[in-house]
Amino acid sequence: MRMAKQSNSLFAIALIVGLILGTNSAPVYAAEKITLVMTEDQVGGYSRSLFRHWIDADKDGCNTRYEVLIAEAIVKPKVGAGCYLTGGKWKSSYEGKVFTNPTGLDIDHMVPLAEAWRSGAWAWTAAQRMEFANDLEDSRSLLAVTASLNRSKGDRDVAGWLPVKAQCAYISNWIAVKSRFDLTVDPIEGEFLQSKIASCKITNVVIEGN
Repeated sequence: MRMAKQSNSLFAIALIVGLILGTNSAPVYAAEKITLVMTEDQVGGYSRSLFRHWIDADKDGCNTRYEVLIAEAIVKPKVGAGCYLTGGKWKSSYEGKVFTNPTGLDIDHMVPLAEAWRSGAWAWTAAQRMEFANDLEDSRSLLAVTASLNRSKGDRDVAGWLPVKAQCAYISNWIAVKSRFDLTVDPIEGEFLQSKIASCKITNVVIEGN
């Protein structure tokens, strides 16, 4: 479900994105037309508690964190009582480190919750924020990554943090998730994305400004 886009934009970026092959866990998608809106961020009011996360949507005993771990395992784990995972193997999306114990992994929101708030989620309902925080419908939204890298990323946007590897895939996925939820980009973020379009071979991009 797409979220309502805010209309008080300064100018729009119309993007037709040829998604990039990368080492991220995200699958390759056909080219898709993406439109982002550039505007100043909403400042203040954010609390992580406003985004109800790690829910067990299908009532199978595994919350969103564990659903991502199960889906992204390169060796599928056994799932025990209380969704206790044993015997699996995971490869961190951001630098390729391999884990056999999922406690070393965080589930990263591609677009951090605080960044989502600044970019439009401040106007969403509680149900919409919960949907965003637990999005299992698009594998680009939530990624199993090395905990220390997730914490170094914090709530920074794509202009403030990139992984060491597969940066173009990360940028492409960032654009896709922002578009999926009709989130805006701030001017610095928008200029950064524009600067990466050619080098990342993200094609057919038009930036409309005043």
